[in-house]
Parts: sequence; structure tokens; C-alpha cells
Amino acid sequence: MGVTTFTQEITSPITPIRLFKALIVDSKSLIPKLLPQFVENVVLLQGDGGAGSIEQVNFTKGNPFEFVKHRIDELDKENMVCKYTMIEGDPLGQNLDFISYEIKVEESKINIGGCICKMTTNYHGIGDFVAKEEDIKDGKDSAMGIYKTVETYLIQNPNLYA
Repeated sequence: MGVTTFTQEITSPITPIRLFKALIVDSKSLIPKLLPQFVENVVLLQGDGGAGSIEQVNFTKGNPFEFVKHRIDELDKENMVCKYTMIEGDPLGQNLDFISYEIKVEESKINIGGCICKMTTNYHGIGDFVAKEEDIKDGKDSAMGIYKTVETYLIQNPNLYA
């Protein structure tokens, strides 16, 4: 099984705690609200939303994917770290066993009052498959679109998640 790791760092003018609450803690309700053309709903299938929970993201009709299931591996609200794993869903296709994600939001030392969102994604291939950058471009672009949508929403609504 080949594992391919991609990392990304994004700076934001939003405070770390606001971005973490919106992007991670409240994503089940916020993402379908902000992106109703793509996400129909997010359903908690097991657990309370913390570590060990399983949630299913259902996409709207006409999208290339029907759903994905995520297992929350760690949700550390104090240190603003979330680790989760895509365990089922169309994006895995025939070549990926699972995809693990780690998101850490921390204060920016350069952009005072803002933050840095550090994302690490591990693609676990089946057999000899090794994911290449062009294989995951759509997923990466989608994640960036969600991030930017949430960031814009928080800029437009400065009192939310304060």
C-alpha cells in the first residue's frame, strides 16, 4: 500500500478560534448552509461529534459524488486540531483504501490577529497505487473552495463564533 502525503498552509485574517469553530466544530450545519448547491446535508451516524464519531456528507444531485463518510479520529478544541479519515465514499474510487486528514489552526506570528491553517492529507493507495498531484487536484480545489467560503462568511459576519 502506497501512501502519498500532501501538505498545505493557508493564512487568514480570521482569529484561530473563530476559524476552527466554523470550519471544524460547526461544519455539520454551516457547510450545507453556505454551499447548498453542493452539500445537501451532513448526518451524524454514530457518536456525539467527537473522536470515534462517524458522519456522512451527502452531496446534491448532479454532483460527481453521492456521499462520503468520515470517522473523527481526534477533535482537540483546546489546541485547535482535528484529525479525521474518509472511510467510505465515491472519491476513494478503485485505487484508494482511505484518506486521512489533519487540520491544525494556529495564531499567525506575521498576520497579527489572524491565523495559519495547516492541512496534511495522506492518500492510502490500494496495492501499488500512489496518488499523484494531478490525481487529487479536484479534491484539493474543493477543500480550498470550502475554506475560502467559510473565511468570507466570517469576514462578512465578524460577531459570529466570537
